[in-house]
Amino acid sequence: MQRRNFLVAAGAAFLAGCSDIGKTEWFGKLVDGAQDWHRGLHRALGGGRITMAPEYTIADLSPFFRGNGSQTVDTPAYRAAEAQGFADWRLAISGLVENPGELSMDDIRALPQRTQITRHDCVEGWSAIGEWTGPQLSRILDAAVVKPEANFIVFHCADNLNGSQYYESCDMDDAFHPQTIIAHELNGEALPVRNGAPLRLRIERQLGYKHAKYLTGIEAVASLDDFGKGYGGYWEDRGYQWYAGI
Repeated sequence: MQRRNFLVAAGAAFLAGCSDIGKTEWFGKLVDGAQDWHRGLHRALGGGRITMAPEYTIADLSPFFRGNGSQTVDTPAYRAAEAQGFADWRLAISGLVENPGELSMDDIRALPQRTQITRHDCVEGWSAIGEWTGPQLSRILDAAVVKPEANFIVFHCADNLNGSQYYESCDMDDAFHPQTIIAHELNGEALPVRNGAPLRLRIERQLGYKHAKYLTGIEAVASLDDFGKGYGGYWEDRGYQWYAGI
């Protein structure tokens, strides 16, 4: 836990101070190298076993779980879906899979569910503990039968920030991690709009910006080059690290 707290604090301080030097070529190469080192260290600390993010109890729940980034999706389609309780929302499964298709909210709720109480650590320096419920991403990917050439999962989202569509990605280790879930409940209730209704990613071993909200699709891909600016996520395209492990 001390290591987790240190990495969150260090990451927040680092990103807060790098707005100018982050524009230089040498600094970009340095960040890329540090990211690879960070990812390797994070995985190596597990000693070859699956490392789990800390889980908490009901007594530890934060009294209010704030929203961050997009607080809603300002489109007619999303507002119509919200008015209908997201009954017709679909999660598309695509890319390098044997069985592409769509999952309805009923389909997602019918899958075996995992409930976990975890701490959300934002790169801005705040944290909150919440109880999340949803199917493990691994179950969805197993049913889709991911092809061997797939190296990443890209998460497509309904929200748009500053004229660019939000998206995120992870490697297969995190995609198949038991704590990586597609959450549709927070604290025993349907996911609030401010927290990404009706579906959001929970990828518990990484910082908050990796937990994509308003999910519309998951896509198995060999490379991240064709998405955004090719760095693997909305914020990564703007200088954040792709691997944000804590």
